[in-house]
Amino acid sequence: MNWKLSITAIAATVVSLVNAVPAHDLQPRRVAYNWGTTKVRGVNIGGWLVVEPFITPSIFNKYSTPDFTIVDEWTLCQKLGKTGCLNALKPHWDSFVSLADFQKIKNAGFNVVRIPIGYWAYLDAGGTYTFGAAPYLDKAIGWARQTGLKVVIDLHGAPKSQNGFDHSGHKLASPQWGQGDSIAQSHKVLKTLESKYAIPSMQDVVIAIELLNEPYLSKLDPNMVKNFYQDGYNNLRKISDTPAMIHDGFWDPAWLNGFLTKGAQFVIVDHHEYQIFDPNLMAMSPAQHRQQVCAAVNGYANSDKWTIIGEWSGALTDCAQHLNGFRAGNRYEGTFPGSWRIGSCAGKSGRVNTWTQAWKDDTRRYIETQLDAFEAKTDGWVFWNFKTEGSAGEWDLFQLLDGGVFPQPIASRKFGKFCTNF
Repeated sequence: MNWKLSITAIAATVVSLVNAVPAHDLQPRRVAYNWGTTKVRGVNIGGWLVVEPFITPSIFNKYSTPDFTIVDEWTLCQKLGKTGCLNALKPHWDSFVSLADFQKIKNAGFNVVRIPIGYWAYLDAGGTYTFGAAPYLDKAIGWARQTGLKVVIDLHGAPKSQNGFDHSGHKLASPQWGQGDSIAQSHKVLKTLESKYAIPSMQDVVIAIELLNEPYLSKLDPNMVKNFYQDGYNNLRKISDTPAMIHDGFWDPAWLNGFLTKGAQFVIVDHHEYQIFDPNLMAMSPAQHRQQVCAAVNGYANSDKWTIIGEWSGALTDCAQHLNGFRAGNRYEGTFPGSWRIGSCAGKSGRVNTWTQAWKDDTRRYIETQLDAFEAKTDGWVFWNFKTEGSAGEWDLFQLLDGGVFPQPIASRKFGKFCTNF
């Protein structure tokens, strides 16, 4: 036997087989999602791993006392201590979200869930918080994989708070993020997330990591935020090409044009669109709210990167109890500081099944207008929120679906197109 000829033949066969493999199979794995082509139709899993008073008021009511009001997760753990706080939160983590919820989301035509989580799930930065939330993110990713949903992981709360809002975990008069070691600590948490979820074995389900939710640019140094995004992007790229999502900080997304564009790939801008956190916006009629959607949407279209509306809702008022903070009042009735009375909240929040048909129709018109605008001018949207404990129906996708207020199928329209500029 001519061993030399046999070895040559084997080598030729191997080369032939390699050449027969499609080129894309020889490349590093990428996320199993066609960003820029497939529209994101998502919903947030908020109020779960970072608690919020208007989503789960029962927690805040239960542990507040006349001499100590619970306003966020920081004060909850401050009052109860780390062990007591864990005992208070674990039943919530165990019960608030389930596989059945993910199945309902998928069956309603959604393709993505955005899951907020706080830094304290991974790092003790000297605060009051308790550990324990991290394994639930793993559980949710398993449910997403099982149901065919994709996941965006969102760092919702950073050390010292990036915005001062209660949903950052720590309500403050002004954000303190950027002081002390808070930026280095934020990067440390992101590296933990990325080493676990931005790896090839996770890219079938985790399709982006959001570096920071809602940094309040008007109260922070924008250059500091940009530098944080640049460093966060560079750190992520050391691990994989999983897309990085960056929030626009409540400015028009176009302010980030030219940034992370040259030589950067797979960057998504996240814009949040609400029309209720200002007394002047509160004074608008439902029709004017829809007109505002039509007028504002061109600002998103000017972004030079993929852009999604990562948070929005069906809310035409801020009447949902505790929306502006636990027991903080609202602008619509003039009970929130700096506001004036516009009207009564009666019938404008609460459970959807208690609404009049007229209010259901106004809310559906608003939702349909937003869906049309976001689908026409952006790469998709993520509704806030999947559910509440019940008293904030305009923020509760499941109630809106069950009440015929959120379109089913998603592309169906009861009232037709409203905007004329696209």
